[in-house]
Amino acid sequence: MPDDILLGVTDGVATVTMNRPEQRNAMNAALLTGLGDAFDELDGRKDVRVIVVRGAGRAFCAGMDLKEMEARGGAADPEGNVVEVLQRVERSRLPTIAMIHGDAIAGGCELALHCDLRVAADTARLGMPLARIGLVVPFKLGQKLVEIIGPAHTRELMFTGQPIDATRAHAWGMVHRVVPAAEIESATAALAAQIAGNAPLSLAGIKAVIQRALSARDTITSDDLDAAALRARQSADASEGRRAMLEKRRPVFRGE
Repeated sequence: MPDDILLGVTDGVATVTMNRPEQRNAMNAALLTGLGDAFDELDGRKDVRVIVVRGAGRAFCAGMDLKEMEARGGAADPEGNVVEVLQRVERSRLPTIAMIHGDAIAGGCELALHCDLRVAADTARLGMPLARIGLVVPFKLGQKLVEIIGPAHTRELMFTGQPIDATRAHAWGMVHRVVPAAEIESATAALAAQIAGNAPLSLAGIKAVIQRALSARDTITSDDLDAAALRARQSADASEGRRAMLEKRRPVFRGE
């Protein structure tokens, strides 16, 4: 397991920690690989009944590592298979809880949404600022947003690119519980323990039922939308957006 991911198990509860606090746990290739490997390992363990996903430091996860993305220059898959990794998290046979103690932005927001349950600190923010950096959300990730918060809220979140606070996220159905920041760890631990105390076969069976009920979404074709996302990703505007974000200035978009 790389240092970018920390893994621990206590009393049936596994904790997967994204460990790039100085980069606000931005997702680079190593972190994504480690995240997928962690879930592969945990799904094979009989001593684990629930998984908590969290970040080290002040942020839950700030999304993709923009420096790495820009260095790749709009390559065909600069996100390092982020869609596949997030879907791997969602496919876990075990119930999963995102502990959103700090900001969950872009890919970090999506990671939280791909967990079964979400507990947020009242100081946390969630956002999808792709339009602010010239990107188009991959179809599968946009689909997840619509599934959880509906098309109306998805439009506002995506078109404005502005983050929302935890209270508003709860009103939208984006998070299940909002607690004071000082209580986020104890509240998440209590929820995880409650779930871990239930019958393992029941938990796995219930999760399988829910996943089967949602399986029709996987039959929707999206090649044209994926192509549009790729065009945006490789555009001059996307490069300008990433550089502007890194340089903390307003981007100048030209539609090309």
